[in-house]
Amino acid sequence: MNYETTIGLEVHVQLATRSKAFCGCANNFGAAPNAQTCPVCLGLPGSLPVLNQAAFELAVRTALALNCQITDRIQFDRKHYFYPDLPKAFQISQYDQPLSHDGHLDIPVQEQTKRVRIHRAHLEEDAGKLLHEAGDGASLVDFNRAGVPLLEIVSEPDLASPDEAFTYLTRLKLILQYLEVSSCDMEKGTLRCDANLSVRRQGEAALGSKVEIKNLNSFRHVRAALRYEQERQVAALQSGQRIAQETRLWDAALERTRPMRSKEEASDYRYFREPDLVPFSVSPETIGRVREGLPELPESRKARLMRDDRLSSYDADLVTSSRRLADLYEATVALHRQPKAVANYLISELLAYAHVRSLEIEAVAVEPAHLAQLLQLIEAGAISRPVAKNVFVEMIESRVPPGEIVTRKGLGQISDGAALEGIIAQVIAANAQTVADVRAGKASAFQFLIGQCMKATQGKANPQRVAEQLRQSLSQQTGGS
Repeated sequence: MNYETTIGLEVHVQLATRSKAFCGCANNFGAAPNAQTCPVCLGLPGSLPVLNQAAFELAVRTALALNCQITDRIQFDRKHYFYPDLPKAFQISQYDQPLSHDGHLDIPVQEQTKRVRIHRAHLEEDAGKLLHEAGDGASLVDFNRAGVPLLEIVSEPDLASPDEAFTYLTRLKLILQYLEVSSCDMEKGTLRCDANLSVRRQGEAALGSKVEIKNLNSFRHVRAALRYEQERQVAALQSGQRIAQETRLWDAALERTRPMRSKEEASDYRYFREPDLVPFSVSPETIGRVREGLPELPESRKARLMRDDRLSSYDADLVTSSRRLADLYEATVALHRQPKAVANYLISELLAYAHVRSLEIEAVAVEPAHLAQLLQLIEAGAISRPVAKNVFVEMIESRVPPGEIVTRKGLGQISDGAALEGIIAQVIAANAQTVADVRAGKASAFQFLIGQCMKATQGKANPQRVAEQLRQSLSQQTGGS
Protein backbone atom coordinates (compact mmCIF):
# COMPACT_ATOMS: atom_id res chain seq x y z
CA MET A 1 0.00 0.00 0.00
CA ASN A 2 3.01 2.32 0.39
CA TYR A 3 4.07 1.95 -3.24
CA GLU A 4 2.54 2.99 -6.54
CA THR A 5 3.05 1.35 -9.89
CA THR A 6 3.54 3.04 -13.25
CA ILE A 7 3.06 1.09 -16.48
CA GLY A 8 3.54 1.99 -20.13
CA LEU A 9 2.89 -0.37 -23.05
CA GLU A 10 4.42 -0.75 -26.50
CA VAL A 11 2.05 -2.63 -28.81
CA HIS A 12 3.31 -3.90 -32.18
CA VAL A 13 0.59 -4.50 -34.75
CA GLN A 14 1.25 -6.30 -38.03
CA LEU A 15 -0.80 -4.51 -40.65
CA ALA A 16 -3.05 -6.58 -42.90
CA THR A 17 -1.54 -5.70 -46.27
CA ARG A 18 -1.02 -8.06 -49.21
CA SER A 19 2.66 -7.13 -49.50
CA LYS A 20 5.45 -6.05 -47.17
CA ALA A 21 6.25 -2.53 -46.01
CA PHE A 22 8.97 -1.63 -48.51
CA CYS A 23 8.90 -4.33 -51.21
CA GLY A 24 6.47 -6.45 -53.22
CA CYS A 25 6.93 -9.73 -51.32
CA ALA A 26 3.72 -11.36 -50.10
CA ASN A 27 2.63 -10.73 -46.53
CA ASN A 28 1.13 -14.15 -45.75
CA PHE A 29 1.44 -16.33 -42.67
CA GLY A 30 2.42 -19.98 -42.97
CA ALA A 31 4.50 -20.02 -46.16
CA ALA A 32 7.56 -22.27 -46.47
CA PRO A 33 10.61 -20.73 -44.71
CA ASN A 34 12.29 -17.97 -46.71
CA ALA A 35 9.84 -18.36 -49.61
CA GLN A 36 8.65 -14.75 -49.31
CA THR A 37 11.89 -12.83 -49.63
CA CYS A 38 13.64 -10.58 -52.15
CA PRO A 39 16.78 -8.40 -52.33
CA VAL A 40 14.93 -5.50 -50.65
CA CYS A 41 13.69 -7.28 -47.51
CA LEU A 42 16.98 -9.21 -47.30
CA GLY A 43 18.94 -5.94 -47.48
CA LEU A 44 21.13 -6.95 -50.42
CA PRO A 45 23.43 -4.28 -51.91
CA GLY A 46 21.81 -2.00 -54.48
CA SER A 47 18.22 -2.69 -53.41
CA LEU A 48 15.96 0.28 -52.66
CA PRO A 49 12.87 0.37 -50.42
CA VAL A 50 9.53 1.86 -51.59
CA LEU A 51 6.84 2.66 -49.01
CA ASN A 52 3.70 0.52 -49.21
CA GLN A 53 0.80 2.98 -49.65
CA ALA A 54 -1.78 0.55 -48.21
CA ALA A 55 0.32 0.09 -45.05
CA PHE A 56 0.67 3.85 -44.72
CA GLU A 57 -3.10 4.42 -45.02
CA LEU A 58 -3.89 1.65 -42.50
CA ALA A 59 -1.46 3.32 -40.10
CA VAL A 60 -3.08 6.74 -40.60
CA ARG A 61 -6.50 5.12 -40.14
CA THR A 62 -5.42 3.69 -36.78
CA ALA A 63 -3.73 6.89 -35.64
CA LEU A 64 -6.86 8.93 -36.31
CA ALA A 65 -9.08 6.40 -34.51
CA LEU A 66 -6.77 6.76 -31.50
CA ASN A 67 -7.15 10.55 -31.58
CA CYS A 68 -3.54 11.09 -32.64
CA GLN A 69 -2.16 14.12 -34.48
CA ILE A 70 -0.59 13.35 -37.85
CA THR A 71 2.95 14.74 -37.95
CA ASP A 72 3.50 17.65 -40.35
CA ARG A 73 6.73 16.22 -41.76
CA ILE A 74 7.14 12.43 -41.60
CA GLN A 75 10.54 10.78 -41.79
CA PHE A 76 11.92 7.24 -41.72
CA ASP A 77 15.10 6.41 -39.83
CA ARG A 78 17.53 3.54 -39.48
CA LYS A 79 17.56 1.90 -36.05
CA HIS A 80 20.84 0.02 -35.76
CA TYR A 81 21.33 -3.17 -33.82
CA PHE A 82 22.70 -6.58 -34.67
CA TYR A 83 20.63 -9.70 -34.35
CA PRO A 84 20.65 -12.76 -36.64
CA ASP A 85 17.04 -12.24 -37.78
CA LEU A 86 17.69 -8.63 -38.85
CA PRO A 87 19.36 -9.05 -42.26
CA LYS A 88 20.43 -5.42 -42.78
CA ALA A 89 21.72 -5.01 -39.20
CA PHE A 90 19.32 -2.08 -38.98
CA GLN A 91 15.55 -1.71 -38.93
CA ILE A 92 13.69 0.91 -40.96
CA SER A 93 11.70 2.67 -38.26
CA GLN A 94 10.84 6.20 -37.12
CA TYR A 95 12.51 8.27 -34.42
CA ASP A 96 11.92 12.00 -33.94
CA GLN A 97 9.43 12.58 -36.78
CA PRO A 98 7.01 9.65 -36.52
CA LEU A 99 3.75 9.18 -38.36
CA SER A 100 1.62 10.45 -35.44
CA HIS A 101 1.73 11.63 -31.85
CA ASP A 102 -0.30 12.86 -28.87
CA GLY A 103 -3.38 10.65 -28.95
CA HIS A 104 -5.46 8.98 -26.28
CA LEU A 105 -7.64 5.98 -25.51
CA ASP A 106 -10.34 6.07 -22.82
CA ILE A 107 -10.82 2.91 -20.75
CA PRO A 108 -13.27 1.98 -17.96
CA VAL A 109 -11.70 1.77 -14.50
CA GLN A 110 -13.89 1.08 -11.47
CA GLU A 111 -17.06 2.41 -13.13
CA GLN A 112 -15.25 5.59 -14.22
CA THR A 113 -13.46 6.57 -17.42
CA LYS A 114 -9.69 6.91 -17.42
CA ARG A 115 -7.82 8.58 -20.26
CA VAL A 116 -4.61 6.84 -21.27
CA ARG A 117 -2.42 9.11 -23.36
CA ILE A 118 -0.75 7.69 -26.45
CA HIS A 119 2.72 9.09 -26.93
CA ARG A 120 3.06 8.06 -30.59
CA ALA A 121 2.07 5.55 -33.24
CA HIS A 122 4.75 4.99 -35.86
CA LEU A 123 5.48 2.75 -38.84
CA GLU A 124 8.37 0.33 -39.07
CA GLU A 125 9.31 -3.03 -40.53
CA ASP A 126 9.31 -6.34 -38.68
CA ALA A 127 12.36 -8.57 -38.22
CA GLY A 128 12.61 -12.23 -39.25
CA LYS A 129 12.09 -15.16 -36.92
CA LEU A 130 14.64 -17.42 -35.25
CA LEU A 131 13.79 -21.11 -34.87
CA HIS A 132 15.60 -22.78 -32.00
CA GLU A 133 14.54 -26.37 -32.72
CA ALA A 134 17.36 -27.45 -35.04
CA GLY A 135 19.21 -29.39 -32.34
CA ASP A 136 22.95 -29.48 -31.55
CA GLY A 137 22.66 -25.95 -30.15
CA ALA A 138 22.00 -24.48 -33.61
CA SER A 139 19.22 -22.12 -34.69
CA LEU A 140 17.62 -21.50 -38.05
CA VAL A 141 16.30 -18.20 -39.36
CA ASP A 142 13.19 -17.58 -41.46
CA PHE A 143 13.12 -14.17 -43.17
CA ASN A 144 9.50 -14.38 -44.38
CA ARG A 145 8.47 -11.95 -41.64
CA ALA A 146 11.34 -9.54 -42.34
CA GLY A 147 9.92 -6.37 -43.82
CA VAL A 148 6.29 -7.00 -42.81
CA PRO A 149 4.67 -3.62 -41.95
CA LEU A 150 4.34 -2.90 -38.24
CA LEU A 151 2.56 -0.12 -36.44
CA GLU A 152 4.02 0.48 -32.99
CA ILE A 153 1.60 2.14 -30.56
CA VAL A 154 3.38 3.55 -27.51
CA SER A 155 1.38 4.67 -24.49
CA GLU A 156 2.45 7.20 -21.91
CA PRO A 157 3.12 5.73 -18.44
CA ASP A 158 -0.48 6.36 -17.37
CA LEU A 159 -1.51 2.86 -16.32
CA ALA A 160 -1.44 2.21 -12.59
CA SER A 161 -2.02 -1.55 -12.32
CA PRO A 162 -1.79 -4.82 -14.26
CA ASP A 163 -5.60 -4.88 -14.47
CA GLU A 164 -5.64 -1.43 -16.09
CA ALA A 165 -3.03 -2.62 -18.59
CA PHE A 166 -5.21 -5.64 -19.42
CA THR A 167 -8.25 -3.41 -19.97
CA TYR A 168 -6.25 -1.03 -22.17
CA LEU A 169 -4.99 -3.88 -24.35
CA THR A 170 -8.46 -5.40 -24.67
CA ARG A 171 -9.97 -2.07 -25.75
CA LEU A 172 -7.11 -1.35 -28.14
CA LYS A 173 -7.42 -4.76 -29.79
CA LEU A 174 -11.18 -4.27 -30.22
CA ILE A 175 -10.62 -0.93 -31.97
CA LEU A 176 -7.99 -2.47 -34.27
CA GLN A 177 -10.43 -5.24 -35.20
CA TYR A 178 -13.24 -2.74 -35.87
CA LEU A 179 -10.84 -0.82 -38.13
CA GLU A 180 -9.90 -4.10 -39.90
CA VAL A 181 -6.24 -3.06 -39.97
CA SER A 182 -4.93 -6.33 -38.52
CA SER A 183 -6.08 -9.84 -37.62
CA CYS A 184 -4.70 -9.21 -34.09
CA ASP A 185 -3.91 -12.93 -33.77
CA MET A 186 -1.34 -13.17 -30.98
CA GLU A 187 -0.71 -16.85 -31.72
CA LYS A 188 0.51 -15.85 -35.19
CA GLY A 189 2.44 -12.86 -33.85
CA THR A 190 0.33 -10.23 -35.59
CA LEU A 191 -0.18 -8.49 -32.24
CA ARG A 192 2.67 -8.32 -29.73
CA CYS A 193 3.25 -6.34 -26.59
CA ASP A 194 6.25 -5.17 -24.56
CA ALA A 195 5.49 -3.77 -21.10
CA ASN A 196 7.44 -1.22 -19.06
CA LEU A 197 6.89 -1.09 -15.31
CA SER A 198 8.39 0.88 -12.46
CA VAL A 199 7.55 1.17 -8.77
CA ARG A 200 8.06 4.13 -6.42
CA ARG A 201 7.06 5.07 -2.91
CA GLN A 202 3.82 7.01 -2.69
CA GLY A 203 4.41 10.74 -2.88
CA GLU A 204 7.77 10.53 -4.68
CA ALA A 205 7.95 12.78 -7.74
CA ALA A 206 10.51 10.82 -9.77
CA LEU A 207 9.56 7.55 -11.41
CA GLY A 208 11.35 4.39 -10.32
CA SER A 209 13.80 2.46 -12.47
CA LYS A 210 12.02 1.16 -15.56
CA VAL A 211 12.03 -2.55 -16.35
CA GLU A 212 10.89 -3.75 -19.77
CA ILE A 213 9.24 -7.17 -20.10
CA LYS A 214 9.36 -9.01 -23.41
CA ASN A 215 8.15 -12.39 -24.71
CA LEU A 216 4.48 -11.71 -23.89
CA ASN A 217 2.26 -13.64 -26.30
CA SER A 218 -1.15 -13.17 -24.68
CA PHE A 219 -2.94 -10.50 -22.67
CA ARG A 220 -3.24 -12.99 -19.83
CA HIS A 221 0.54 -13.31 -19.78
CA VAL A 222 0.91 -9.52 -19.86
CA ARG A 223 -1.20 -9.21 -16.73
CA ALA A 224 0.55 -12.11 -14.99
CA ALA A 225 4.02 -10.79 -15.84
CA LEU A 226 3.17 -7.30 -14.61
CA ARG A 227 1.76 -8.67 -11.36
CA TYR A 228 4.91 -10.70 -10.77
CA GLU A 229 7.20 -7.80 -11.63
CA GLN A 230 5.22 -5.43 -9.44
CA GLU A 231 5.62 -7.76 -6.45
CA ARG A 232 9.30 -8.42 -7.22
CA GLN A 233 10.18 -4.74 -7.32
CA VAL A 234 8.24 -3.85 -4.16
CA ALA A 235 9.92 -6.70 -2.29
CA ALA A 236 13.35 -5.58 -3.53
CA LEU A 237 12.78 -1.94 -2.48
CA GLN A 238 11.51 -3.01 0.94
CA SER A 239 14.70 -4.96 1.52
CA GLY A 240 16.87 -2.01 0.51
CA GLN A 241 17.88 -3.30 -2.93
CA ARG A 242 18.31 -1.18 -6.03
CA ILE A 243 16.16 -1.94 -9.09
CA ALA A 244 18.31 -2.38 -12.19
CA GLN A 245 17.04 -0.76 -15.38
CA GLU A 246 16.94 -3.79 -17.63
CA THR A 247 14.99 -5.89 -20.09
CA ARG A 248 13.50 -9.10 -18.73
CA LEU A 249 11.77 -12.09 -20.30
CA TRP A 250 8.53 -13.66 -19.11
CA ASP A 251 8.85 -17.38 -18.41
CA ALA A 252 5.26 -18.62 -18.70
CA ALA A 253 6.13 -22.11 -17.44
CA LEU A 254 7.68 -20.83 -14.20
CA GLU A 255 5.39 -17.77 -14.06
CA ARG A 256 8.23 -15.37 -13.39
CA THR A 257 10.42 -12.84 -15.18
CA ARG A 258 14.14 -13.34 -15.66
CA PRO A 259 16.92 -10.98 -16.79
CA MET A 260 17.65 -10.74 -20.52
CA ARG A 261 19.94 -7.70 -20.99
CA SER A 262 20.49 -4.17 -19.79
CA LYS A 263 17.86 -1.71 -20.97
CA GLU A 264 18.83 0.16 -24.15
CA GLU A 265 18.60 3.91 -24.60
CA ALA A 266 17.86 5.67 -27.88
CA SER A 267 21.54 6.50 -28.29
CA ASP A 268 22.38 2.78 -28.32
CA TYR A 269 20.56 2.42 -31.63
CA ARG A 270 22.53 5.16 -33.42
CA TYR A 271 19.47 6.48 -35.25
CA PHE A 272 19.96 8.47 -38.43
CA ARG A 273 17.66 9.37 -41.31
CA GLU A 274 16.96 6.63 -43.87
CA PRO A 275 18.63 8.07 -46.99
CA ASP A 276 16.62 5.91 -49.42
CA LEU A 277 13.22 7.25 -48.26
CA VAL A 278 12.62 10.99 -48.55
CA PRO A 279 10.70 12.86 -45.82
CA PHE A 280 7.13 13.76 -46.80
CA SER A 281 3.92 15.38 -45.59
CA VAL A 282 0.32 14.22 -45.66
CA SER A 283 -2.20 16.58 -47.22
CA PRO A 284 -5.26 17.70 -45.20
CA GLU A 285 -7.38 16.22 -48.01
CA THR A 286 -5.85 12.77 -47.49
CA ILE A 287 -6.33 12.98 -43.73
CA GLY A 288 -9.93 14.07 -44.24
CA ARG A 289 -10.60 11.21 -46.67
CA VAL A 290 -9.22 8.62 -44.25
CA ARG A 291 -11.12 10.14 -41.33
CA GLU A 292 -14.40 10.03 -43.23
CA GLY A 293 -13.83 6.35 -43.96
CA LEU A 294 -13.50 5.38 -40.30
CA PRO A 295 -16.18 2.95 -39.10
CA GLU A 296 -18.33 3.54 -36.05
CA LEU A 297 -16.07 2.53 -33.17
CA PRO A 298 -17.11 0.28 -30.26
CA GLU A 299 -17.89 2.90 -27.60
CA SER A 300 -19.93 5.02 -30.00
CA ARG A 301 -21.81 1.96 -31.25
CA LYS A 302 -22.51 0.79 -27.71
CA ALA A 303 -23.96 4.20 -26.79
CA ARG A 304 -26.19 4.19 -29.89
CA LEU A 305 -27.56 0.69 -29.17
CA MET A 306 -28.31 1.66 -25.60
CA ARG A 307 -30.09 4.81 -26.78
CA ASP A 308 -31.94 3.56 -29.86
CA ASP A 309 -32.56 -0.11 -29.02
CA ARG A 310 -32.87 0.32 -25.25
CA LEU A 311 -30.24 -2.33 -24.57
CA SER A 312 -28.71 -2.44 -21.11
CA SER A 313 -25.07 -1.41 -20.71
CA TYR A 314 -24.18 -5.08 -20.10
CA ASP A 315 -25.98 -6.35 -23.21
CA ALA A 316 -24.67 -3.54 -25.43
CA ASP A 317 -21.14 -4.17 -24.19
CA LEU A 318 -21.32 -7.86 -25.13
CA VAL A 319 -23.00 -7.21 -28.48
CA THR A 320 -20.29 -4.71 -29.47
CA SER A 321 -17.44 -6.88 -28.16
CA SER A 322 -16.87 -7.97 -31.77
CA ARG A 323 -17.57 -6.08 -34.97
CA ARG A 324 -18.85 -9.30 -36.53
CA LEU A 325 -21.26 -9.83 -33.60
CA ALA A 326 -22.48 -6.23 -33.70
CA ASP A 327 -23.02 -6.39 -37.47
CA LEU A 328 -24.96 -9.65 -37.09
CA TYR A 329 -27.09 -8.14 -34.32
CA GLU A 330 -28.04 -5.07 -36.36
CA ALA A 331 -28.73 -7.03 -39.54
CA THR A 332 -31.00 -9.43 -37.60
CA VAL A 333 -32.85 -6.60 -35.82
CA ALA A 334 -33.56 -5.05 -39.22
CA LEU A 335 -35.46 -8.25 -40.10
CA HIS A 336 -36.94 -9.01 -36.67
CA ARG A 337 -37.57 -5.81 -34.74
CA GLN A 338 -37.10 -7.29 -31.27
CA PRO A 339 -33.70 -5.90 -30.12
CA LYS A 340 -33.76 -7.45 -26.65
CA ALA A 341 -34.70 -10.91 -27.99
CA VAL A 342 -31.99 -10.77 -30.66
CA ALA A 343 -29.34 -9.61 -28.16
CA ASN A 344 -30.35 -12.29 -25.64
CA TYR A 345 -30.10 -15.08 -28.21
CA LEU A 346 -26.70 -13.93 -29.49
CA ILE A 347 -25.35 -13.65 -25.96
CA SER A 348 -26.81 -16.89 -24.59
CA GLU A 349 -26.55 -19.14 -27.65
CA LEU A 350 -24.04 -17.83 -30.19
CA LEU A 351 -21.34 -16.87 -27.68
CA ALA A 352 -21.82 -20.23 -25.92
CA TYR A 353 -21.57 -22.10 -29.24
CA ALA A 354 -18.30 -20.33 -30.07
CA HIS A 355 -16.88 -20.81 -26.57
CA VAL A 356 -17.56 -24.57 -26.43
CA ARG A 357 -15.85 -25.04 -29.80
CA SER A 358 -12.98 -22.60 -29.05
CA LEU A 359 -13.92 -20.50 -32.08
CA GLU A 360 -13.70 -16.80 -32.71
CA ILE A 361 -17.07 -15.22 -33.51
CA GLU A 362 -15.73 -14.37 -36.97
CA ALA A 363 -15.41 -18.11 -37.69
CA VAL A 364 -19.08 -18.86 -36.91
CA ALA A 365 -21.28 -18.59 -40.00
CA VAL A 366 -24.74 -17.27 -39.14
CA GLU A 367 -27.06 -15.71 -41.70
CA PRO A 368 -29.11 -12.81 -40.24
CA ALA A 369 -32.16 -14.02 -42.18
CA HIS A 370 -31.82 -17.51 -40.65
CA LEU A 371 -31.46 -16.15 -37.11
CA ALA A 372 -34.45 -13.83 -37.59
CA GLN A 373 -36.55 -16.75 -38.86
CA LEU A 374 -35.55 -18.92 -35.89
CA LEU A 375 -36.57 -16.20 -33.43
CA GLN A 376 -39.88 -15.79 -35.25
CA LEU A 377 -40.55 -19.54 -34.97
CA ILE A 378 -39.88 -19.39 -31.22
CA GLU A 379 -42.03 -16.29 -30.74
CA ALA A 380 -44.93 -17.82 -32.70
CA GLY A 381 -44.79 -20.99 -30.59
CA ALA A 382 -44.00 -23.10 -33.65
CA ILE A 383 -41.02 -24.70 -31.87
CA SER A 384 -40.01 -24.98 -28.24
CA ARG A 385 -36.86 -23.36 -26.91
CA PRO A 386 -35.12 -26.73 -26.26
CA VAL A 387 -35.79 -27.73 -29.88
CA ALA A 388 -34.64 -24.28 -31.03
CA LYS A 389 -31.22 -24.88 -29.45
CA ASN A 390 -30.69 -27.97 -31.63
CA VAL A 391 -32.07 -26.24 -34.72
CA PHE A 392 -29.70 -23.32 -34.07
CA VAL A 393 -26.65 -25.61 -34.10
CA GLU A 394 -27.78 -27.41 -37.26
CA MET A 395 -28.63 -24.09 -38.89
CA ILE A 396 -25.04 -22.90 -38.35
CA GLU A 397 -23.32 -26.08 -39.41
CA SER A 398 -25.50 -26.88 -42.44
CA ARG A 399 -26.41 -23.30 -43.42
CA VAL A 400 -29.97 -24.55 -44.04
CA PRO A 401 -32.83 -22.20 -43.03
CA PRO A 402 -34.39 -23.18 -39.67
CA GLY A 403 -37.90 -23.48 -41.11
CA GLU A 404 -36.68 -26.12 -43.53
CA ILE A 405 -34.95 -28.05 -40.72
CA VAL A 406 -38.10 -27.98 -38.58
CA THR A 407 -40.30 -29.19 -41.43
CA ARG A 408 -37.93 -31.92 -42.60
CA LYS A 409 -37.44 -33.35 -39.12
CA GLY A 410 -40.98 -32.81 -37.85
CA LEU A 411 -39.82 -30.66 -34.95
CA GLY A 412 -42.90 -28.46 -34.71
CA GLN A 413 -44.08 -27.75 -31.18
CA ILE A 414 -46.88 -29.94 -29.79
CA SER A 415 -49.58 -27.74 -28.26
CA ASP A 416 -52.66 -29.83 -29.03
CA GLY A 417 -54.38 -30.93 -25.82
CA ALA A 418 -55.43 -34.31 -27.19
CA ALA A 419 -51.92 -35.11 -28.33
CA LEU A 420 -50.51 -34.25 -24.91
CA GLU A 421 -53.18 -36.05 -22.90
CA GLY A 422 -51.89 -39.56 -23.59
CA ILE A 423 -48.24 -38.59 -22.92
CA ILE A 424 -49.15 -36.98 -19.60
CA ALA A 425 -51.17 -40.03 -18.56
CA GLN A 426 -48.19 -42.29 -19.28
CA VAL A 427 -45.81 -40.06 -17.26
CA ILE A 428 -48.20 -39.99 -14.28
CA ALA A 429 -48.59 -43.78 -14.38
CA ALA A 430 -44.82 -44.36 -14.54
CA ASN A 431 -43.96 -42.03 -11.66
CA ALA A 432 -46.32 -42.88 -8.79
CA GLN A 433 -43.93 -41.82 -6.02
CA THR A 434 -43.22 -38.47 -7.69
CA VAL A 435 -46.96 -37.89 -8.07
CA ALA A 436 -47.33 -38.56 -4.34
CA ASP A 437 -44.56 -36.02 -3.65
CA VAL A 438 -46.39 -33.43 -5.76
CA ARG A 439 -49.55 -33.98 -3.71
CA ALA A 440 -47.43 -33.57 -0.59
CA GLY A 441 -46.49 -30.10 -1.77
CA LYS A 442 -43.02 -30.62 -3.27
CA ALA A 443 -42.62 -28.11 -6.12
CA SER A 444 -39.47 -29.79 -7.45
CA ALA A 445 -41.44 -33.02 -8.00
CA PHE A 446 -43.88 -31.17 -10.26
CA GLN A 447 -40.99 -29.78 -12.31
CA PHE A 448 -39.60 -33.31 -12.63
CA LEU A 449 -42.87 -34.51 -14.14
CA ILE A 450 -42.82 -31.64 -16.63
CA GLY A 451 -39.28 -32.67 -17.56
CA GLN A 452 -40.40 -36.24 -18.14
CA CYS A 453 -43.18 -35.04 -20.44
CA MET A 454 -40.73 -32.91 -22.40
CA LYS A 455 -38.38 -35.87 -22.65
CA ALA A 456 -41.17 -38.11 -23.94
CA THR A 457 -41.92 -35.59 -26.70
CA GLN A 458 -38.20 -35.05 -27.48
CA GLY A 459 -38.56 -31.44 -26.37
CA LYS A 460 -41.31 -30.68 -28.88
CA ALA A 461 -44.10 -30.09 -26.37
CA ASN A 462 -45.13 -26.59 -25.33
CA PRO A 463 -43.88 -26.49 -21.72
CA GLN A 464 -46.55 -23.99 -20.59
CA ARG A 465 -49.30 -26.18 -22.05
CA VAL A 466 -47.73 -29.28 -20.48
CA ALA A 467 -47.73 -27.60 -17.06
CA GLU A 468 -51.38 -26.58 -17.42
CA GLN A 469 -52.60 -30.01 -18.51
CA LEU A 470 -50.44 -31.85 -15.99
CA ARG A 471 -51.82 -29.75 -13.16
CA GLN A 472 -55.34 -30.35 -14.46
CA SER A 473 -54.81 -34.13 -14.75
CA LEU A 474 -53.40 -34.40 -11.22
CA SER A 475 -56.30 -32.34 -9.89
CA GLN A 476 -58.87 -34.54 -11.62
CA GLN A 477 -57.29 -37.70 -10.15
CA THR A 478 -57.76 -36.35 -6.63
CA GLY A 479 -61.30 -35.27 -7.28
CA GLY A 480 -60.40 -31.60 -7.57
CA SER A 481 -58.94 -31.36 -4.05
